[in-house]
Amino acid sequence: MEKSTLDLPQKGGFSFDLCRRNDMLARKGAHPPSILKTGTTIVGLVFKDGVVLGADTRATEGPIVADKNCEKIHFMAPNIYCCGAGTAADTEAVTDMISSQLHLHRYATGRESRVVTALTLLKTHLFSYQGHVSAALVLGGVDVTGPHLHTIYPHGSTDTLPFATMGSGSLAAMAVFESKYKEGLTKEEGIQLVSEAICSGIFNDLGSGSNVDVCVITKGKTEYLRNHKLPNPRTYVSSKGYNFTKGHTEVLSTKITPLKSKVSVAEGDVMEE
Repeated sequence: MEKSTLDLPQKGGFSFDLCRRNDMLARKGAHPPSILKTGTTIVGLVFKDGVVLGADTRATEGPIVADKNCEKIHFMAPNIYCCGAGTAADTEAVTDMISSQLHLHRYATGRESRVVTALTLLKTHLFSYQGHVSAALVLGGVDVTGPHLHTIYPHGSTDTLPFATMGSGSLAAMAVFESKYKEGLTKEEGIQLVSEAICSGIFNDLGSGSNVDVCVITKGKTEYLRNHKLPNPRTYVSSKGYNFTKGHTEVLSTKITPLKSKVSVAEGDVMEE
């Protein structure tokens, strides 16, 4: 006896059910965020006793290197840190805000912050902005339930993984992890592997560069190894130098304009001009 058509699974393929809805939203001015090219390599892995996070230190403005030694590993709680990729202002603002909420929560409860609490606060905030807050994060920490590592995407989706990479140099870093990661790594092996993954991003991605920052989180202890590796030392210094002594540049003229205060008749308050 042949099966009823109702019992057969639905055929796969594209669904255009939301085309009219998307067209209506576009006509009302709701547009998805435009893709912005940013540069960073951030990674994390779980080792035997905790979590190791790593990041490069190059900040870019398009094709320009704006800062050669910025900090991309952000404090969330004494036992939780977060690496940020994307728009620097967004990653800084989001992590600072959630860090403040975690601090208030510790005051209210008297307990250590949980990594899942930080994860929920971050993903809820990012999801509410539908990707317009450009912050891709690697969250790591150790709490009463053990070590945890999560990735958080700008739209609010998350992953829970033993090792993770994000940013424009993530593919180069992931190649290192996939070939060398194993369970039960020691602390020294974890730091070495994270450093190697960040170096892979530094040397294979133009948006990543400069130095390697590492953060090691274990039960009751956190080590922030700022500039753990310096793979790009400055080897050339101009023989002419840039030390300009005082008085080296002649002052041709000086003009001083005194500032006067006047009272605004309409508002009645003092204005400086």
